[in-house]
This record gives sequence, C-alpha cells and structure tokens, in this order.
Amino acid sequence: MPETPLDLALDAARVTAQLVDFPSESGTEKPLADAVEAALRALPHLTVDRYGNNVVARTNLGRAERVILAGHIDTVPIADNVPSRLDEDGVLWGCGTCDMKSGVAVQLRIAQTVTEPNRDLTFVFYDNEEVAAHLNGLGHVAEAHPEWIEGDFAVLLEPTDGEVEGGCQGTLRVLLKVTGERAHSARAWMGDNAIHKAAPILARLAAYEPRTPEVDGLRFHEGLNAVRIEGGVATNVIPDACTVTVNFRYAPDRTEEEAEAFVRDYFADCGVEEFIVDDHTGGARPGLNHPAAAAFMAAVGGEARPKFGWTDVSRFSALGVPAVNYGPGEPLLAHKADERVQTSKVLAAEERLRAWLTS
Repeated sequence: MPETPLDLALDAARVTAQLVDFPSESGTEKPLADAVEAALRALPHLTVDRYGNNVVARTNLGRAERVILAGHIDTVPIADNVPSRLDEDGVLWGCGTCDMKSGVAVQLRIAQTVTEPNRDLTFVFYDNEEVAAHLNGLGHVAEAHPEWIEGDFAVLLEPTDGEVEGGCQGTLRVLLKVTGERAHSARAWMGDNAIHKAAPILARLAAYEPRTPEVDGLRFHEGLNAVRIEGGVATNVIPDACTVTVNFRYAPDRTEEEAEAFVRDYFADCGVEEFIVDDHTGGARPGLNHPAAAAFMAAVGGEARPKFGWTDVSRFSALGVPAVNYGPGEPLLAHKADERVQTSKVLAAEERLRAWLTS
C-alpha cells in the first residue's frame, strides 16, 4: 500500500494508477476511503461528509441544477494484478483499472479542477458494490443520509468503454424447489426422484423467448436462465430434493412486483413446491429525457445504448434521480485477471465531463 497521499494534480490516468496501488477489495476499503477523504478535504470549494467508508463531497453554489457523479471504490479479489503497470502502448494494467478505479479517478479530477461548475456537483465514493446488495455503501448512504445524494441527474462512472448506457435492467434471483422421496438407487421404484421432477422447470426455461421492449428510446433484452442446480445425496441414493436457481434480467418498464409475478406465473404448472425470492433489485429507466442528460450527451458524443446488466443507477432511480452509466473502462475486461484500461479513454472521459460541466 502506498504511503504517499493521492495527488489530484496528476491527470486521470495517473490518478487511476495511484488508486490501483491502494488495494481495496470489498470489505477492506478503509485505507482508500481515508485517502479519498483527505484529498477532498484539501479542496476549499467542497464540503465533505463521511458515513462508514463512504465519502460524499459537494459544491454549494446555488446553481439551478445539481448533478451527481458516483463510483464505488472497492474491487473484486486481487489476482496477482497489483501494483499497476503501464505498458508502452498506453495501457494501464491492474485490479480495478476497468471496474472502476479509472471512473473514480475521473471523479476525483473533476472534483479537483472544476471549481466553478455550471451545475452544482455532488461526488459520491462508496464501498461494497461488488458484493451483496445489503452491504452496498450507496444504499447505506441513501438510507442514513438521503439528503446527501439529492440531485437532478446522476452519472455513474461504471465501465462503458466511453459510451453512454442508459438505465439498467432489474435482476431477480429465485429458488425453485421440488421434493421427492429418498430410496436406494438399486430399488429406484421405491423412491421419487426429485431431480427428475425438476425436468419441467428446465424444459420451460429452454422454451423461453426473451422479450425485447423499447424503453425511452432504448431497446432492452430480457433473459431468464438457470444459473445453478442442486440435488443429490450420494451416487447410490435417489435424491429427495432438488433446487433450480433462476435469474431473471428484466427491462426497466417492469416494476419489481410485475417481474416477480411474471416468474411465478411462468413456472406455475411446473411442479414447483416452494418459490423463494433469494435476491431482487429493480431496474432503472434511461432518464435521457432530462435536460441535463441532453447536454451530457452533446458533450460526450455518440449514441446512448441500453445497460443490460444491473448497476447502481437503479438506486438513484428509486430516489427519483434519473441516471446514466458512463465510464472509460471496457465492460468485458471487468473482474478479469488481465484487467486493464486504455489511458487515452480515461483522459477523454475526464475532458468530456469537464466540457459538460464548464461550457
């Protein structure tokens, strides 16, 4: 871990390298949160608050609009990819370079350099995004201090390869349980094979045809898939229980209640004896019809595309704040052992956000 503080006078690419060199696997973010807080408190144009390992900094200029720039400071477990390494092609390698310390570096640079923004700014740096929803730092801040994250529009600097991704899909995980009767496999007729009884569930999943609705001008693509199946006692025993774990990724025109009702109905005649909601977080509409979003799109360029995965824009949407995803990382490199980011895209993201907030 570096002993020197973060130097926000460096450009966003070099700040990314500094952030990577602060290991911050989920649950161990305190040293990096301390460094982020110290760097922000040194900026006189910001007020800074902290809740746990979550840091929120704000301008208070009385502007007509307030924009939130948010990013998580944790990473997945390190895979021998810390400290950072910059190669001759301008590619920075290391854990979190893509997801999402490059985005956090852009936030920090905007916080340091944009002292008179055209909109008031709120910067949110939060922990535990890469683990369970109940640990999510943004959720904790929203519950304990919702006034800290009030705003008109939010940008979550998740990796999008420098393109705007509007909204996000919801994600519902359910456990579908069937039961049978245990018996010796040599006398299988004396039992009732629970794994076999799960066959209608699997057949229904194989027959699923995804819905592709257009929501606020962006076309989403739903998915319903088995992601795990559990059953069996021993190799000579007829199993008496089987659980199929199903993940439903659904478009943001469905409410959480509608999504759950759809899944229940879809498997209603498949012999499911117990339906358990294991995890559920709703989606978020794109929010591209907000005036600040139009100005943002004009500044960063390109065409908005839908976010098929789930991100914390959902939390902002639940608070009534329209939000988009925009960051320099390439999503397909997130969580990989060879995670990396093109430094030119980090610098471009920094300049595009600065142009949006100062023009």
